This record gives sequence, C-alpha cells and structure tokens, in this order.
Amino acid sequence: MFGIDSPELLVIAVVALVVIGPKELPGMLRSWGKWMAQMRGMAAEFRGHVDEMVRQADLDDVKKQLTNTPGLDLQALDPTREIKSAIQEGMAEGEKAMAEAKTQFDNPLADNPLVEPESAPQIAAEPAPDLATPVLAATAPAEPAAVPEAVPAVEEKPAKAVAAG
Repeated sequence: MFGIDSPELLVIAVVALVVIGPKELPGMLRSWGKWMAQMRGMAAEFRGHVDEMVRQADLDDVKKQLTNTPGLDLQALDPTREIKSAIQEGMAEGEKAMAEAKTQFDNPLADNPLVEPESAPQIAAEPAPDLATPVLAATAPAEPAAVPEAVPAVEEKPAKAVAAG
C-alpha cells in the first residue's frame, strides 16, 4: 500500500502510538477509516463517470461509422415499423370482414343465390264458427292428457238433459 513495506508500517504505528497516545489512538484510527471510506467512494464514483464517458464516446464513434456506411438503412431495421404494419393489415382485414358480415346480416338474400326467398305463409280459410250453436266436447283436444289438470273437463249430457236442464 502506497509503496510502504511491513517494517516501515510498523515504525509508523509505533511513532503514532507515542505521539498520539494510547487513549486517543482508537478514535483517530476510526476517523481515519471513515475518511478513507469516503475517499474510496468518491474515487469509485469518479471512475464510474469516466467509464460512462468512455462508453458514450465509443458509442458515438460506432454511430458515426454506421451512419457513414453507404447502403445501410437503419430505418429499415426498425422492428416496430414491421409490427405496426402487420397490426394495420390485420385491422384492415378485420374491418373488411365486419363490413361483409354487416351487409350479409342486413340483406341475407343479396349475395346468396342458393337461398330462395320464403313466400308468405298460406293460412287456410276456416269457416267462421256459428255463434248460435253451443260449443261442446267436439272442440276439445283429442288427448285427455294434453288438458291441464286445473281445467275441469266438459261433460257431455244427453240432448234430452240439455233441453230439460
């Protein structure tokens, strides 16, 4: 350390012990250790700044060499441009598909010649019921199971009982 050998360091320690004294020597060594730690921290910080400047200068040199190289297009090497173009193509395809789906939804028969338009449903004309005749069991459903249990079934009475009663 600093070109001082072991015997020279021993002589310095003995002189410091005699001059400073045994009571003050531990406090003096502590403060000297703190001062050395601060100096080492400042030296490491300075070294870091110098290294950063050297790296920056090296990067600037590399950048100059790349920009001066003919035929090299740095913009073409940009991956974000390729990603953006792929996303835009996908968006355009999606919008086109949405527009086609909307037109097919709005007018389903325009693009599909195989689908025939449905004609209006034919309703069979039933004769109007005669209001003068009473409705009997003839209009009841054929299956008794189809009639809900809460509705009582209409009982047929003989014609004589209907007239009498």
